[in-house]
Amino acid sequence: MPEREPQPDVSMFLASTVHEMKNSISILIGGLERVLGQASPESFPEHQDMTHMVYEAKRINNNLIQLLTLYKIGQNIYPFDPLPQSISEFASIIFSQQETMLQHKGITLEMDHDKTLYWQFDEDLVGGVISHALNNAIHYTRDKIRLVIRQSSGMLELRVEDNGSGFPAHMLQEGITAMHGTDFQGGSTGLGLYFSAMVAKMHSRKGKTGGIHLENGGAYGGGCFVLRLP
Repeated sequence: MPEREPQPDVSMFLASTVHEMKNSISILIGGLERVLGQASPESFPEHQDMTHMVYEAKRINNNLIQLLTLYKIGQNIYPFDPLPQSISEFASIIFSQQETMLQHKGITLEMDHDKTLYWQFDEDLVGGVISHALNNAIHYTRDKIRLVIRQSSGMLELRVEDNGSGFPAHMLQEGITAMHGTDFQGGSTGLGLYFSAMVAKMHSRKGKTGGIHLENGGAYGGGCFVLRLP
């Protein structure tokens, strides 16, 4: 029998394609932000539309980064590196990444954290989870978001709360299992929740493992995304 030709590594091909797409979108975002920085809403009628374009482009870019990270985790090549982090510095970095979009959309971000607290975690992974949660909150809130980082019952609790209409009942009931479905009408694949759950699970210490949780309420009465790390 003739030898079968080796099958191509489709996953590697897809990862490479995603990487190229991410680079192109990053260039696009940079160009759009430069244009926005040189124009004002008063002199540029399309300012609001372009602001929304930047927001959507960043959401796509974040999704591509999540896909690449999940691929690396699955291939055991992600450099997982939990180190002691200053919560104050971590919160400042997160705020600086979101500040421009928050200003353009007229959304207030309240920061509530212990400035003396340190915790051990992978800064890039956890930063990606919180940035994704904030992007969702920006999309669904009316005008307020709250980032709370505190120690609770021996765990680090990071909460992103908004004053929108909250998570739908089916997401609260299904919990993490909601991430396995695809919402063709709303365009949600559940990738963000899956990524967040994976990141949480990677963090373990003294028999405890991280996790994520969705609820409604909080200080503003809207949706609350909760990440807990040991």
